[in-house]
Amino acid sequence: MYLNRNIEKTVLASAGRFPVIAITGPRQSGKTSLVKHLFPEKPYFNLEMPDIQESIEHDPRAFFNKLQNGAVIDEVQRLPILIRYIQGIVDENKKPGQFILTGSNQFMLINKINESLAGRVALLKLLPFELSELGRERIDISTDKLILKGFYPAVQEGGFPAYETYQFYYETYLERDLRSLLNIKDLSTFKKFIRLCAGRTSNVLNLSSLSNDTGISIQTVKSWLSILEASFILFLLPPWFDNIKKRLIKSPKIYFYDTGLASYLLGIENTNQLSRDPLRGNLFENMIVVEYYKKRYNAGKDPRNFFYRDNHGNEVDLVIQKGHFFDGVEIKSSQTFHTSFLKGLDFFGKLYPERCENKYLIYDGEDIGEIRKSKVLNFRTVFS
Repeated sequence: MYLNRNIEKTVLASAGRFPVIAITGPRQSGKTSLVKHLFPEKPYFNLEMPDIQESIEHDPRAFFNKLQNGAVIDEVQRLPILIRYIQGIVDENKKPGQFILTGSNQFMLINKINESLAGRVALLKLLPFELSELGRERIDISTDKLILKGFYPAVQEGGFPAYETYQFYYETYLERDLRSLLNIKDLSTFKKFIRLCAGRTSNVLNLSSLSNDTGISIQTVKSWLSILEASFILFLLPPWFDNIKKRLIKSPKIYFYDTGLASYLLGIENTNQLSRDPLRGNLFENMIVVEYYKKRYNAGKDPRNFFYRDNHGNEVDLVIQKGHFFDGVEIKSSQTFHTSFLKGLDFFGKLYPERCENKYLIYDGEDIGEIRKSKVLNFRTVFS
């Protein structure tokens, strides 16, 4: 059963303005189901299929001559020469919504698109499900189950067991794709590296620590992180900077795009293990931060998200920029509210009394309302 996605309006609106739509995102995030659902009248070609790729590659001009109204081309980065042909077609006929392209490797796809289709293409990103896309039945399960299951369609829509699904995902896609991209000869070192990254989720990135613990150079750490970002495995949340005389943390925080995959990498197999895991709070924070990214991407916008932390221990988990103004968000996994949770928000509001428009404490307890000018809300209220 197809679950409607919040990005659908953005895709259709873009298809009414641009001749080419390119949708990137992690493997198995639902890109194929989305484009088939939205553009059922267009012929569909999956370049993951060797015979299809070989047939098109043998005579690309003949392939395009048969397409009167464009096509949906899945995993187009597998045959990047096609982007050059598409450029010629849309330059001659600027009709909007001709070609719908998808790709699971952001680095390879966007590089090719920027070379040939700049100004002709709408670039969109599709992550796994938002909480609001799942419906009340799935949202209202226990928080531990939400974190452990993650939000990939295979688990949420297909009903496959979470741990086994992410194990298969990791072994078939991550190891294959990333090993080829990074030209890794010693796969065990990379496995150790990505698991160490999972162990640092929701923490400030320390390149030297990762380098020492993995036994690779800092330059290699940076290279591997950039590939993991381009492959939609993890992302780095930048620190908030402003023209104030404060000593602020300069390193980003590390998060995974899906808590189900992060839980697998941490070796967490069930909710009993998760409930006792010292990183449960980190995974909860990870889940909330990613929801804000999904909302922006599904609206066709880049995220304007940061975190605040100074050298005196004052911090806010998420700063959401809105032009000159911003919101502050503190995230707690507790089901019980404590006024101490508001410490960072209180400090931040006093630091920026005219620019901080809203302050939110998002946690796992009941909605309380406004306390000390901060809205105290259950995460399901915020994202359902």
